[in-house]
Amino acid sequence: MNNETICALATANGIGALGIIRVSGDNALPIVQKCFPAKKLEKQKSHTIHYGYFMDGEEAIDEIMLSIFLAPKSFTTENSVEIAFHGSPHIGKRILETLIKNGARMAKAGEFTLRAFINGRIDLSQAEAIADVIASENEASRKVAINQLKGGITNEISLLRTDLLNFVSLIELELDFAEEDVEFADRTALSGLLDKIELKLNSLIESFQYGNAIKNGTAVAIIGKPNAGKSTLLNSLLKEERAIVSNIAGTTRDTIEEILHIKGHAFRLIDTAGLRETVDEIEAIGVKKAKEKVENANILVYLADAATENFSEDIEMIQSLLREDLKLIICATKIDEVTPTKYEMVEDIFRNAISQEFDFIKISAVENQNIQDLKNELSSYVEHLKTEENNVVITNQRHFEALQKSLDAVDRVKEAISFQISTELLAYELRNALEHLGEISGEVTNDEVLGNIFSKFCIGK
Repeated sequence: MNNETICALATANGIGALGIIRVSGDNALPIVQKCFPAKKLEKQKSHTIHYGYFMDGEEAIDEIMLSIFLAPKSFTTENSVEIAFHGSPHIGKRILETLIKNGARMAKAGEFTLRAFINGRIDLSQAEAIADVIASENEASRKVAINQLKGGITNEISLLRTDLLNFVSLIELELDFAEEDVEFADRTALSGLLDKIELKLNSLIESFQYGNAIKNGTAVAIIGKPNAGKSTLLNSLLKEERAIVSNIAGTTRDTIEEILHIKGHAFRLIDTAGLRETVDEIEAIGVKKAKEKVENANILVYLADAATENFSEDIEMIQSLLREDLKLIICATKIDEVTPTKYEMVEDIFRNAISQEFDFIKISAVENQNIQDLKNELSSYVEHLKTEENNVVITNQRHFEALQKSLDAVDRVKEAISFQISTELLAYELRNALEHLGEISGEVTNDEVLGNIFSKFCIGK
């Protein structure tokens, strides 16, 4: 890692009350000093704020507040300066140009956080958590990201690695004394440890479904025949006129996606074209898209018009869309237009025809009847994904894949022990398990992985 001094805008682009530019590196103070004659920066204490004018030669660019963070007590562990200026994009551009002219260079995406990782202030999972905190759009995702930033997953993995490393050391020792045929690692104790690690890995892996729902939102496809009330329901859930509502069948020809927050969880609602056979080319494309959206959805909310006399087409459509991992909610719509007896009859028809478990709710989106019941069902789906015994939730695809590889390696070690396979192979599989666990915290990594992770950060972070 070179010691070039980097700079970048740390606040969002655009006009605001304030903007902040970050500077970090060995020469951060001398470079900024050339632009800030108000005080001798090298004589100032760390974590202090100073007032003055930011200068380009003899020209005052802006009146600023300047914060100093001396190594190693900064985010990057390097000497760092933060410049707070009036939030004009033009002023920010001028300040950056002046810093670069005086010896700094523009930071790459995520370079400040990369330096914090390389300099040992944070591990890789914490670096990724910073991006997740910035991207969090609901309370649940914020809490999970903050827990990871505090080292939640690293602490869990470190305990597993430490125990496993002790056995690896003993196995390696056996290899050194191979000719003497001695056994330093108790195979029974190792099997017990592997069982314990396997349980923990499985628990973390199972949490990914919940974590993915928190981070990316739960996909909810709203499906039904034309004019079943899909767009009316979407508008009712969002409490705004997002979709066009009409008595003319086939009004929605494309998918409409909106985010709904319920009890701190995000749901991606997808209003689709009505499912029916059609000769209209545009509508047919919409129907095809609707079916594709269901394939990628977590929840299917199927709307059936309660006033209909024949539900065979609805039942056939539902059965063609079902999957084992798809939660099904059937909503009998327009209940304000039918009698209670008719509603009960509709539920019986679906219960008798569909074997897969589902929830049945009667609603009237127009009258806003029982919409809260539907919201409760959506929320309960996410809540049921939680694993009570595990406080750490996996939200990162990279972590999920590393945990799966670790679990596979642990299984191979257990198999090696049961078949009394050679110590060399046992040591190899144990090292594999350690390596995959180390990928999560960054103890084992490569430049390609780092480049991929930090390239997704915003510049200035």
